[in-house]
Amino acid sequence: MSITVYSKPACVQCTATTRALAARGVDFDVIDLTEDNEAMELVTSLGYRQAPVVMAGDDHWAGFRPDKIGALC
Repeated sequence: MSITVYSKPACVQCTATTRALAARGVDFDVIDLTEDNEAMELVTSLGYRQAPVVMAGDDHWAGFRPDKIGALC
């Protein structure tokens, strides 16, 4: 499964999310929403207004969600 974290600089929830994924040995890509307009358009089209937005296969969510991260392992 492909996992992408759409993040912003100096985002506490983004850092917590990427640290939790790394601690569980989950492979993921990080895309900076401040540098990628297409990525920003994608997450806003899904209705998200906060970072991080995590796309994991067909599932996606916003914010630091330890429950969702734990379910990936």
